[in-house]
Amino acid sequence: MSELTPRIPTIDLRPWLDGDPAAREDLARTVDSALRTAGFLLVTGHGVDAELRTAVREAARRFFALPAEAKQVYEAKVGGRGWLGPGAEANGYSEGTETPPDLKESLTFATHEPFEDPVVNAEWYAPNVWPAEVPELRTLCAEYLDRMADLEKELLSLLGYALGLERDFFSRHMDHPTYGFNINWYPGTDVLGEPEPGQFRIGPHTDFGTVTILDRQAGKGGLQVYTDEGGWEDAPFDPAAFTINIGDLMARWTGDRWRSGRHRVLPPPTDAPAEELMSLVYFGECTPGTLVESVPAPVGRVAYPPVDSHVYLREKLDSITVG
Repeated sequence: MSELTPRIPTIDLRPWLDGDPAAREDLARTVDSALRTAGFLLVTGHGVDAELRTAVREAARRFFALPAEAKQVYEAKVGGRGWLGPGAEANGYSEGTETPPDLKESLTFATHEPFEDPVVNAEWYAPNVWPAEVPELRTLCAEYLDRMADLEKELLSLLGYALGLERDFFSRHMDHPTYGFNINWYPGTDVLGEPEPGQFRIGPHTDFGTVTILDRQAGKGGLQVYTDEGGWEDAPFDPAAFTINIGDLMARWTGDRWRSGRHRVLPPPTDAPAEELMSLVYFGECTPGTLVESVPAPVGRVAYPPVDSHVYLREKLDSITVG
């Protein structure tokens, strides 16, 4: 068991959904403590079928196995919709670190409903791009994203409660969020060759928004989490659990009571050249125009100036684009 486990607990969501007040209070204390320390949780009892998660992964793998010229038809920029090929992204840039590009490919999707405001619509909405070669991916992702939206609202309700605030303190800003969804494919060295010095599958960074819901696979070249107490350590893994972390916007919203979970994905291992992993990553966001004001003391620790959630998010996305 990882030494990080006490700092990244596994919580069962079922007491939150249908437990008694004492069980909910206990859960809230565990959540608050974990988000102050590492910014990460593992969550079971979420009700998302493992077969659905497997089916999404298998369909996406059929896409990533296509020749590069077939995938290039769907090429996109960071923050867009479609295929992010090798060299498109360097997450370490967000920390001001000039790292080599991340060793991954991604299929990236976002909110599927247009906005009424034409200015917001122009910046944050575009039709999702679905590969014709894998038609089943669209239906599978639609079901998966419905489940993620429901889970995100429950998690945000729990987070509001854990701060001693109204349960809808965060979730009421989710009427029409600009969620993001990445399917990240991490091939092995048999595909990529040897990593450059300082090159990762995903470089060290924090996420940008509210909560991230990650369905990941275990591997030698897997997820690591940083804490002040332990430095970089392998994240605990439970195949039934989602890995949850909060992003920069949520940390700011809580006045730095909670920390944005710093993490990285190790480079592909040279002693396991065929190791390939795939992650399903749901990035929770707010409705555009949400004004984020730090929760005041004694709950919050730092009073940041108010920010428009999506002005803030765009600046962060621009910071990790290569080229």
